Amino acid sequence: MQVFGVVGWKNNGKTTLVVRLVEHLTGRGLRVSTVKHAHHEVELDQPGKDTWRHREAGAQEVVLATARRFAIVHELRGAPEPSLDELLARLAPCDLVLVEGFKRFAHPKLEVHRRARGTPLLAREDPSIVALATDEPFPDLPLPQFDLDDVAGIAAFILERMERAAS
Repeated sequence: MQVFGVVGWKNNGKTTLVVRLVEHLTGRGLRVSTVKHAHHEVELDQPGKDTWRHREAGAQEVVLATARRFAIVHELRGAPEPSLDELLARLAPCDLVLVEGFKRFAHPKLEVHRRARGTPLLAREDPSIVALATDEPFPDLPLPQFDLDDVAGIAAFILERMERAAS
């Protein structure tokens, strides 16, 4: 299982790019999973529903299963947030895991940057950022740079890195 990240400051287009990459790569026959980090509270089920009631009663993990999908909700209940490695270990085997966020971890990453957002480049300080998707050229930055809409080019870059890592 290979891991590649997409990072950047809020509202620069990370999720849009990850979705487009998943569509492109799965369209080529790859099994792709994703891990998304959020800095805010996320509630996956609704108060009063059965699984919510299970969690409220104290269950550490609740599995909701249907004929089409299943979800596992794990309550930390004061335990520390799991590391990226711990989360990756829980995934089913696949060809590639695209990680959105988790910018403080050392896996290879592409930074998404939009000029209009006015945010500083993470790539200047983070050696694990190996490429940039941007609408603004950075000639002083010695990294491959892609247009934000060059999904095919970015996917080819990721696949080339996967092939090199596998050999």
